[in-house]
Amino acid sequence: MAAAAAAVPVNLRLGDLVWGKLGRYPPWPGKIVNPPKDLKKPRGKKCFFVKFFGTEDHAWIKVEQLKPYHAHKEEMIKINKGKRFQQAVDAVEEFLKKGKGKDQASHNSTEEKNRRNSSEERGKQSVGEEKHKANLSEGKPKKRVSSVSSERGSKSPLKRTYEQSPRKRGRPPKDEKDLTIPESSTVKRMMTGTMAGFKWPPSVSEPAVCYQAITKKLKVCEEETGSTSIQAADSTAINGSITPTDKKIGFLGLGLMGSGIVSNLLKMGHTVTVWNRTAEKCDLFIQEGARLGRTPAEVVSTCDITFACVSDPKAAKDLVLGPSGVLQGIRPGKCYVDMSTVDADTVTELAQVIVSRGGRFLEAPVSGNQQLSNDGMLVILAAGDRGLYEDCSSCFQAMGKTSFFLGEVGNAAKMMLIVNMVQGSFMATIAEGLTLAQVTGQSQQTLLDILNQGQLASIFLDQKCQNILQGNFKPDFYLKYIQKDLRLAIALGDSVNHPTPMAAAANEVYKRAKALDQSDNDMSAVYRAYIH
Repeated sequence: MAAAAAAVPVNLRLGDLVWGKLGRYPPWPGKIVNPPKDLKKPRGKKCFFVKFFGTEDHAWIKVEQLKPYHAHKEEMIKINKGKRFQQAVDAVEEFLKKGKGKDQASHNSTEEKNRRNSSEERGKQSVGEEKHKANLSEGKPKKRVSSVSSERGSKSPLKRTYEQSPRKRGRPPKDEKDLTIPESSTVKRMMTGTMAGFKWPPSVSEPAVCYQAITKKLKVCEEETGSTSIQAADSTAINGSITPTDKKIGFLGLGLMGSGIVSNLLKMGHTVTVWNRTAEKCDLFIQEGARLGRTPAEVVSTCDITFACVSDPKAAKDLVLGPSGVLQGIRPGKCYVDMSTVDADTVTELAQVIVSRGGRFLEAPVSGNQQLSNDGMLVILAAGDRGLYEDCSSCFQAMGKTSFFLGEVGNAAKMMLIVNMVQGSFMATIAEGLTLAQVTGQSQQTLLDILNQGQLASIFLDQKCQNILQGNFKPDFYLKYIQKDLRLAIALGDSVNHPTPMAAAANEVYKRAKALDQSDNDMSAVYRAYIH
């Protein structure tokens, strides 16, 4: 029976709660609603317009990618334990409770009207019978007594009966026709990732044409500072409606960040050639459709735009200036985008040598971690060639939720170091607070619960505290890299004679953690510097 239901979707209609599968992303609870008037239904297979709970997403979904909510609820909950997923399910349950409340209120109102009308009619009938008996006792001739009062000013029986007639049972009140889903105030984006074990019909090889998100339109925003952002309301990778550039894309460096970026570029239809110092890391992407470049110079010479994401200033310079490096493949018109987090002097030097060969240069370091990279939710900070920035728009949409253009080369490097300086200092403070709680006999879990209910509440705070409480320091952002960024941020402050005492103090704690062999662990392992 279950197998049959999975193979042949049940009849669906407007207002039904469903599980909808959008592209490569996991099934998500939603509701079939009316599309906006100006949004045409895609041609081809039968589709429904679905609004997803706990997100800002709307999309046309093929009927074979939809499953009834209630019939598959338990199955979905067993498969996925994610926090955002659970919040979306909670939003569905809240919606159902509100719906039941309206139905009950409507039912009670109808019953009350029926009771009052019945009581009123019985009362009138009783009055008529009393008058009839009185007339008989006085010897008056019999008169037909109406069951409706005929006193002066009363309405005609027909009119009164029409106005007092209750609504037919089963007809929903007008306000129940609103199919708008209440938005969850705590959930802003759809959780992404895989959900093994849930069987959906295989996707066709052609681009998905039966769904079209309407809240992810590209927009360019100018600010007074001169910065510009190409952004989407939510991750455009979730959208799935990106039109990939026809330019050939190269990518150098498949570390924690680079791997997720390349995966999203491929999934959104870009043609990508990859290279990595450790060649084995390329194998997975070759299987996904990427091409293999033997050297950085070969990748640059065969591609229109080449991205690179490596660990530090030395690696960035070696990649460009070393043997068979990027510079050897640069010819007039070739484009190079460095996404590494480095200092402004390094990126300025690289820009000069690239441009001297007739190439175009853009710096584009990213804010985020491995999970955000995998989810296509990075924040990209770009500076340099404005035209190249615009040429990269489909790539930036595939890998991130927002990208900012910050002007001349060096600005993005400076901004990125400041962002990571704040993040690294905050992480050290979190670790310091948790250890202070422990040594003073306070519950670390209770401290986290209190922080999560206050103004500091954030995904970053919760995840890093959970890492510490569980003793799980699997790298999401290497500790050695955040210490490198703190060091470079302090040097940036020194270059303009600006004090950075908080960053300097945090930097010393990270240095101690490195001395304790925590370099290749997550940045949250700075906690161990306080307990040893």
